Amino acid sequence: MQVTSSGRTQCVIAPFTGETLAELPISGVDDVRAAYAKARAAQADWAGRSPAERARPFLLLHDAILDRRDEILDLVQNETGKARKHAFEEVLDVAGCSLYYARRAPRLLAPRARKGIFPAATRVTELRRPKGVVALISPWNYPLALGVTDAVPALLAGNAIVHKPDTQTALSTLWTIDLLAELGMPREIWQVVLGEPADVGDALLDHADYVVFTGSTRGGRKIAEEAARRLIGCSLELGGKNPMIVLDDADLDVAVQGAVRACFTNAGQLCLSIERLYVHESVFDAFAERFARAAEGLTLGAGHDWSVQMGSLTSRRQLDTVTAHVDDAVAKGATLLTGGRARPDLGPLFYEPTVLTGVREGMELCRDETFGPVVALYPFATDDEAVELANDTAYGLNASIWTSSPPRARRLAARVRAGTVNINEGYASAYASYDVPMGGMKASGLGRRHGVEGLLRYTEAQAVASQAGWLGFEPPGGVPYERWAGVLVTALKVMRRARLK
Repeated sequence: MQVTSSGRTQCVIAPFTGETLAELPISGVDDVRAAYAKARAAQADWAGRSPAERARPFLLLHDAILDRRDEILDLVQNETGKARKHAFEEVLDVAGCSLYYARRAPRLLAPRARKGIFPAATRVTELRRPKGVVALISPWNYPLALGVTDAVPALLAGNAIVHKPDTQTALSTLWTIDLLAELGMPREIWQVVLGEPADVGDALLDHADYVVFTGSTRGGRKIAEEAARRLIGCSLELGGKNPMIVLDDADLDVAVQGAVRACFTNAGQLCLSIERLYVHESVFDAFAERFARAAEGLTLGAGHDWSVQMGSLTSRRQLDTVTAHVDDAVAKGATLLTGGRARPDLGPLFYEPTVLTGVREGMELCRDETFGPVVALYPFATDDEAVELANDTAYGLNASIWTSSPPRARRLAARVRAGTVNINEGYASAYASYDVPMGGMKASGLGRRHGVEGLLRYTEAQAVASQAGWLGFEPPGGVPYERWAGVLVTALKVMRRARLK
């Protein structure tokens, strides 16, 4: 990135050590406007290319990022503080999602013949046209995965992007753009601006043709209001207070390991992470004891060692939130089974995996999203109660059900109000299945990434219809309209019986 009009810079602090990792230029309003101007100038040529031509760099991205994984893993860890195994999930996500869309975009974006009102006389084609320039706002917790996997389908659809990643984790975005430029992507179609929403947010939204946002529910509401005012579309993946249900027939050893992964991946800084864990009363004590022991046994640490099982929080703000939620719950009567302490001996932002029972209404931890390595356990008596408890939240992003009877779990899943429900997995089965849409219900957002919707949301559908001169909506010369109306009624009934409409 170049020097910006604001002349300001911001230091990126390495969560592992608290030391400065990089110094990045902060954009001003004029920089945002310039980024849009560059993106629009480049978008016309990019949209004029065939979908197959646009797909070429992204087909190559799959192998390229896997081959250079050590380089990007180091970078993601350095800017986020996550464990290497959790950074590797981001690399796999970018590789898999990019390949999925690069292979399918030419077919999904191709003109499609549709049925016309009059068979043989009305020819209708559905075209998919790019929105134009997309504003992409991506978060700090999964900077590589959530930035790139939203950008790729937008670009494949023929759009350009003005991207505002979180400044703390912008290096992985810039690295990926450099890589794609080496693979043949025109650099101008992916513009990056940095800065706080209060400073550049209005300018970012004012010039967008579509907005994609992953972040807090509060931020998503503001973006939705602005998009509505401008009559542009938006797609929002927002917060979650996600439930896991462990049924009485679950394999407890398997469920415990699944819960550890679902609760403590990326130190719990995952929108899909489990924060509420409902366990059948007949196995509650056994599960709680094993789960707490497994959480306590996790290896925490800084650095690039694959043996580390949980890394650091990313910011002081997250550490403060986690600390406040846990301290408030304990002060109001919740019981700590394990954890509950910061670990400055490991690094400035480490916090122990924490498991509590006795969390109830009036505690911040009960309903607010913590976004850290903290989970509350609750017993339940019946399947109906489990579903009721799982749904008792303003959010609806992800849920998990553990049982030895998948049919039983599928029946319960159909009753859970969440955009994704995983059976005998915490989050990855649904998220990594790119052929199915993924997103939130209720306060967890609107719109979907992945699947056909994840590409077509970046397009406008256009209908082009041509009518043969020998049959139309006006009667042939000399035929009274009343008689012509009767002819049309008869024709419509014949078409219905022949299933032509």
